[in-house]
Amino acid sequence: MRWREDTTLNAIAELNEQTDRSLLIVEDDKPFLERLSRAMETRGFAVTSCDTVSDGLAQIGKSAPAYAVVDLRLGDGNGLDVVSALKKKRPDARAIVLTGYGNIATAVTAVKMGAIDYLSKPADADDVVAALLSTNTEKSELPANPMSADRVRWEHIQRIYEMCNRNVSETARRLNMHRRTLQRILAKRAPR
Repeated sequence: MRWREDTTLNAIAELNEQTDRSLLIVEDDKPFLERLSRAMETRGFAVTSCDTVSDGLAQIGKSAPAYAVVDLRLGDGNGLDVVSALKKKRPDARAIVLTGYGNIATAVTAVKMGAIDYLSKPADADDVVAALLSTNTEKSELPANPMSADRVRWEHIQRIYEMCNRNVSETARRLNMHRRTLQRILAKRAPR
């Protein structure tokens, strides 16, 4: 725990040396958005918050921020569209993706689109700051609790779904699965 506090303090000290501290948060869970916005402001960021993809894209069109925290699943679309637009407008921007529907396939897609990290909810402000300001390229530790067989199946389905550009019919064909069964699986949260 002490290491995490030191890492966060070092990250905040590094932020204070930055001239551009602009941060865009795109999250449709209003209470979480407000808490995270306040927490990031107290850590030195100049926060702009949005609760839809369209608002996030409009904000990037006005002024692309140096940092972004984007929810993956939003009411009006996919948060990866916001990350992609930000990286096109400002290639040096650092974005992370937050989600309650974590899976390896979307994490890989997020990184390919320019996100520097992918955090599962609930993530606290210290985790977000550490991810945004991290320059650490060391390998991460092995998980203490490896994935269950159900989770491995879920990850495989998500990977094929992403490879098929989120086309349910094509994914169902490749997995030899009924389309409606696949839709039910995709609508559920990931198993533990």
